[in-house]
Amino acid sequence: MALDLHPGEEVIYEGHPSWRSTIAFYLQGLLVAAVVGVIVWFAATNASGVATFVVIFAIVVLVGFVRRFFIVYTITNQRLRIQRGIIARRVQQTQIERVQNVNTKQGVIQRILQVGTVDFDTAGTGDSDFSFIGVNNPEDVVLAVDKAHADAGRAPSQSL
Repeated sequence: MALDLHPGEEVIYEGHPSWRSTIAFYLQGLLVAAVVGVIVWFAATNASGVATFVVIFAIVVLVGFVRRFFIVYTITNQRLRIQRGIIARRVQQTQIERVQNVNTKQGVIQRILQVGTVDFDTAGTGDSDFSFIGVNNPEDVVLAVDKAHADAGRAPSQSL
């Protein structure tokens, strides 16, 4: 799953969505597991209700982990890249020079959890959904893009 780097390309940032950004997913799964577990508890046996709760919640935890772990955000001194998927893979990337604006979004809960979304506006592309969603400390991602821009600006003069 390693990124094939171009000559002179260096990874500045690599990460996944934070586990804290998936708390809402886990809480919804916990609620569904509890409701179904209670229904089975009363409809069948106590043990069946508990087993149902455990199985459903285990599936929710597994799905949340897989969704989070198999999204990789990468910033290099030459490009931004988002890779999603396990078997079917979707890769989005753009050259760092095309990034015009970097915006962060954090709601109140996200600020408390220190996670957020970083949106990238790129020149000449219709790809309006180029975002690092649920990253730890989104300000660090912005700093990584700033560093990538600075490195890209120096790259031509260094290669001469």
